[in-house]
Amino acid sequence: MKRENVIEMFTRLRDFNPKPTTELDYSTPFELLVAVILSAQATDVGVNKATRRLFPIANTPEAMLELGEESLKQAISTIGLYNAKAKNVIATCRILVEQHGGEVPRNREALEALPGVGRKTANVVLNTAFGEPTIAVDTHIFRVANRTGLARGDDVRKVEDKLVRHVPAEFRLDAHHWLILHGRYVCKARRPECPQCLIRDLCAYKAKTLV
Repeated sequence: MKRENVIEMFTRLRDFNPKPTTELDYSTPFELLVAVILSAQATDVGVNKATRRLFPIANTPEAMLELGEESLKQAISTIGLYNAKAKNVIATCRILVEQHGGEVPRNREALEALPGVGRKTANVVLNTAFGEPTIAVDTHIFRVANRTGLARGDDVRKVEDKLVRHVPAEFRLDAHHWLILHGRYVCKARRPECPQCLIRDLCAYKAKTLV
């Protein structure tokens, strides 16, 4: 996609939604970290239902460790892969307490060293909790970037690297949220809603829907 079209694309997305943010419910970096760990292969709606039960009783690493793995499993049992996720959350909390004074670290290396935290999760936390201009590429963003021609690549890291290079600095902080919301509600996987798309005339997708 040409630079002038990239600028126009993000200008339109910004005008439509000036202050985008995650749809996960959270009030602290720790709550966000836990919510993102839980969100793997799960919907934000499903995660929010579970964390509304969980966070009132355990919203710090110390409280989560006191709650324990078995009770945590019960609290998040409505989420897929809850056994593995509970194990990772407890292990992460132990590291946070023992190595980081109970605080979520603000650097990628330390975040990615936490159980259940990969590059995408680290990017979400750095961007949403700490205001870093990172771009976490999930399935929605991967699809939008490839379909539109914004940043084509055959794996998420290639797409991320291209997005970081091609998205102008003024848009980079919120680019993650604009793209994920666009992919979730407009540029859908099975049938994109092209007639309602704000950027349809800028998009390189050949199989645009007409209705």
